Amino acid sequence: MGRAEEGPRAEGAGEDYSAQHALRAPPCRAPRGTPGVVVRPAEEPVLLAELKPGRPQQHDWKSSCETWSVAFSPDGAWFAWSQGHCVVKLIPWPLEEAELCKTLERKSGKAEARSRAGAKEKTLECGQIVWGLAFSSWPPAGPRTAGLPCLVLATGLNDGQIKVWEVQTGHLLFSLLGHQDVVRDLSFAPNGSLILVSASRDKTLRVWDLSRDGRQVQVLTGHVQWVYCCSISPDCRMLCSVAGEKSVLLWSMRSYALIRRLEGHQSSVVSCDFSPDSALLVTASYDACVIMWDPYTGEQLRTLRHVPLHPGLESGSDVHTSSLRSVCFSPEGLYLATVADDRLLRIWALELRSPVAFAPMTNGLCCMYFPHGHSLASPRRTRDGHVQFWSAPRALASLKHLCRRALRTFLTTYQVLALPIPRKLKEFLTYRSF
Repeated sequence: MGRAEEGPRAEGAGEDYSAQHALRAPPCRAPRGTPGVVVRPAEEPVLLAELKPGRPQQHDWKSSCETWSVAFSPDGAWFAWSQGHCVVKLIPWPLEEAELCKTLERKSGKAEARSRAGAKEKTLECGQIVWGLAFSSWPPAGPRTAGLPCLVLATGLNDGQIKVWEVQTGHLLFSLLGHQDVVRDLSFAPNGSLILVSASRDKTLRVWDLSRDGRQVQVLTGHVQWVYCCSISPDCRMLCSVAGEKSVLLWSMRSYALIRRLEGHQSSVVSCDFSPDSALLVTASYDACVIMWDPYTGEQLRTLRHVPLHPGLESGSDVHTSSLRSVCFSPEGLYLATVADDRLLRIWALELRSPVAFAPMTNGLCCMYFPHGHSLASPRRTRDGHVQFWSAPRALASLKHLCRRALRTFLTTYQVLALPIPRKLKEFLTYRSF
């Protein structure tokens, strides 16, 4: 597959990476009258920047240089970038030298202060190909987390190791051993408890407690194929895992018991994510579909189908170009972003069954929203270590949506259905209607 066109190089973008800016991007507008969303007019997606290694790597070409994973810290002050060749860059965010820093929203004054208060770029030499990245949440103060740094980064490696680093200094804290194959994905509990879940090609998930020197708490078995992705719900009640199989597994984060299997996809499921209020779960599959689930009841609420923009694109080819790679929720919970093999990044509004935005992307691997919204990071499946940053639709949530999100943060679907309120309100609060 061909490479994306590159824009002019930004000046002074750092010694080890450079930022490039797009000259064009396709229009991206949400339909007028979308319920629950106030969209600013005439907004188009823009390639804000493209980071790539500044110096050529002197390695055997067979060594992996794909950027398999990227991550923002929860406060938006750091960006972790797996450059390939066993190297992870820790970059204070936003970038000072690139125009990107003028574009990103800066809603958190604390985050900006932390990123500017002497923070410096770090290079982490992991010694193995890096497949997964995850930042911890800021842990609450107390004896349980005493002695640990406030923010850590976990890296999942090709040999089954998980290396945990102190972000501020770049020092290695732990090497977690147990997996027998590639650690494909990592997820920290959002409550700051320093509980880490890892997903591996050895067909298991493992639970680690970093507050107890990285002690292994549990091994979860149930998948029969490589585990691709894991996600902990924001309320820390559930864990979702997906593998090279059609089933989606939901686990309890209290007992680590299997709650249920979700059946609905027709091919391998490769990505999953919970909504910010934990009321929805989305899964993406090679069957070119995203399914939106109620994780409490297991009900399928909606199916989003990736239809090629050009119907004849897949004819005569054994490759399904609409096969999905990644799905994620926007921070406010109004949009989904998906990356597929048809060279497109799509943005979906929850209420609609067709995308409201498209952006061209060559060989996209995954996507991740900036924690404060309005931009997306997505690495490319090439041997150059590139990662692109795209603007996302700007939206103001309606009062109805904000109230629903606040209520669903602490009420399960069953608790909502038990409330003495009208049926239509129950349908709205449980996302059966919008």
